[in-house]
Amino acid sequence: MGPAVTKRLAKLGLQTIGDLLEHRPHRYEAAAEEVRIADLLASEEEVAIAGEIVRTSVRRPRPRLAIVQARVADESGEITAIWFNQAWLVDKLQPGTRVRLRGQLRRNEFNVRSYDLNGSSATADFAPVYPASEDVTVKKLRELVGKALAHARDYPDSLPAKLKQDAGLPLRSDALAALHRPRDEQEAERGRRRLAFDELLVLQVGLARRRHGREHEQAPAIGKPGELVSRYRELLPFELTSHQKRAIREIDADLARPTPMERLLQGEVGSGKTVVALYALLRAVESGRRGVLMAPTETLAEQHFLTLEESCRELGVEIALLTRSVKSDPASAQILVGTHALIQEGLDLGDVAVAVVDEQHRFGVEQRRAITGGQTPHVLHMTATPIPRTLALTVYGDLSVSEIAKPPADRKPVKTAWVTEERSSEAYKRLRKHLDAGRQAYVVCPLIEESETSLARAAEREADRLRKGELKGYRVGLLHGRLRPADRRELMAQFKARELDVLVATTVIEVGVDVPNATIMIVQEADRFGLAQLHQLRGRVGRGAEQSYCLLVSRPKAELTDSAQARLEALVASNDGFELAEKDLEIRGEGQLLGTRQAGLSDLRFTRLRADRKLLEQAREVAEDLVDYEGPLNDDVERVFAGRDVAA
Repeated sequence: MGPAVTKRLAKLGLQTIGDLLEHRPHRYEAAAEEVRIADLLASEEEVAIAGEIVRTSVRRPRPRLAIVQARVADESGEITAIWFNQAWLVDKLQPGTRVRLRGQLRRNEFNVRSYDLNGSSATADFAPVYPASEDVTVKKLRELVGKALAHARDYPDSLPAKLKQDAGLPLRSDALAALHRPRDEQEAERGRRRLAFDELLVLQVGLARRRHGREHEQAPAIGKPGELVSRYRELLPFELTSHQKRAIREIDADLARPTPMERLLQGEVGSGKTVVALYALLRAVESGRRGVLMAPTETLAEQHFLTLEESCRELGVEIALLTRSVKSDPASAQILVGTHALIQEGLDLGDVAVAVVDEQHRFGVEQRRAITGGQTPHVLHMTATPIPRTLALTVYGDLSVSEIAKPPADRKPVKTAWVTEERSSEAYKRLRKHLDAGRQAYVVCPLIEESETSLARAAEREADRLRKGELKGYRVGLLHGRLRPADRRELMAQFKARELDVLVATTVIEVGVDVPNATIMIVQEADRFGLAQLHQLRGRVGRGAEQSYCLLVSRPKAELTDSAQARLEALVASNDGFELAEKDLEIRGEGQLLGTRQAGLSDLRFTRLRADRKLLEQAREVAEDLVDYEGPLNDDVERVFAGRDVAA
């Protein structure tokens, strides 16, 4: 292949023949009846038509929208076929070109979903439909994968022969052929399940080995809860929820053992995970050792520090913040909060008993040794991205899981509405009502500055536009990741002190920002965000007892993909993060699920976690027998887990 195509394929993560073979179709063309143009009926069912191009045109009713119209004729009549935002097709749809089109009749026009020009097979029944891009079409991918299939037997089948025989599994090369060239959906599913079992088994063998390896690790056993945590619980201005109490009991039981705690604390946005995390850190302090909280970004580390500082001061516990740009003296601090700067060379952290790691930024082996001076701390992983049980079992097969499923009782669910751009003025009208009532607001924009490849509006430009337009006369601040830390802290302090009415921000506010007086949020171009990210953003409002609102503004529905519409509909329908996490799996399929970027997880190309629960359990069972296995499977395990515990 030439350098241009190679570069385009690389953007899709396709760099080798093996990558092409593992590029799973996200669906197959269902069987569709071919009908004459004269017999077309408006219905939900997809059909196929075949004919010849008579003439073609393109119109642009507004910026960022191009509609290609082609008049298509067969022996029974003519119809106008339309494509959205594919202006380059005009050159290919020349008069006289034979086409076969699949799609639906809507408003007397044929909306094209897939098409064949001059006899290609994109519209055939059960033709694979691959994740593609504007640069690399589905048609091109079909052609390339077809060539790659000739090499499927060149790749080793790493499963032990006895396992394949006992489980009745097909050869890997046969499974790949069934996946890419199935005769029917059942054959495609059999191939996918064999390939899914491979990747689940690799993940489970790695996790099983890690569990077995940790049995020999030692951590400081911390006795029963003492006077310090008792005072802390009395200081809290609210009663702990039953979920928080249960999580604390589970943590106490872990800390009493001499083997290191490895627990995932997951919970809803605003459910009170930080209260539980501080409890764990104070348990370390009262044992005469140190607690550490590590966050992935400076903004989140600063937010955690501000949240914990007041309680620590009242308890007489010294706390320090340590990031790349803030260098407190950590020598006498009993609790340290920071980013990866906490494990910089030369900082003695050998007396850490409890480490809380926020937002799934898990320690690798070397990081853990650096932070603990070779000893092993008790580790609490904390995340506000709710993970379905099935996914938690898969990715965190080595962790115990505590859930805080519900926010405090005085919080009202955030009311969410979805409006398109042409009605955005109504959204700002509602926002101004909140401001006039003494409340505050967020406006979220996708990017800091525009780039050639993105149409997302720049937050800086948007803040200026709002100051002169919809929010004229209100105090508007701008928060993004490129601000200097000192400026960022100053801006957040102003917003908390109600010196600003509106914070225009990028997704830097996704986690860790807590301003109870902010009761309304507008998310611009909401269709560009993932579902988990939208749920995180929505969690910035509804932090107090007042009713709060989240307004999602998107492009017109006709321009949105099916998955974008499904994401926005799901967010309007539910405030339950766990339910939305399941929905996210359903909409996105597998891959980089829920933004977790875990090792092994981005490699789940064939697994459908919702449907493959039994397959997962089978893989976990088999993995226990393969902990000491020596053979080709080990190469796959080492590739996924190389140089890291489970995730980097």
